[in-house]
Amino acid sequence: MANYRKSPVLIGFLSLILCFSVSPAFCSDYDNIKVHPLLKTTITTDGRKLSYPKTDMPEVTVVIVEISAGGETGWHTHPVPVYAYVLAGELAVETDGGEKHSFKEGDAIVEVVNTVHNGRNAGKTPVRLVVFYTGVEGSPNTIRVQHR
Repeated sequence: MANYRKSPVLIGFLSLILCFSVSPAFCSDYDNIKVHPLLKTTITTDGRKLSYPKTDMPEVTVVIVEISAGGETGWHTHPVPVYAYVLAGELAVETDGGEKHSFKEGDAIVEVVNTVHNGRNAGKTPVRLVVFYTGVEGSPNTIRVQHR
């Protein structure tokens, strides 16, 4: 298992998150760090106000998701806030209500919460996403559903 306490990549990533979340002025004290904001919002992709779980057992999960060319996530929902960054490829997301959104390499995504949706690789190369779930320990972050 990797030693995350000494990982330069993790330390750098956490430093950038800290700089972005605190303020750009905080980062001005560091000559070797530049902050490039990707997204700042109060709403999800479908326009709903962000809401965090009320729990005494918070859990953050970070994963890399890969979807092969022509592949799909399958219809599902998230009961918790989910954020993603497109590392590569083109992702088409459709909600149960027919709303469609497209994301490409370099896009930041605030996923829909409690809304049935499906992600589809819209390109000819694999889609790669880094996904952050802000969930509750012992509860699922994704729930597969049957689509009508």
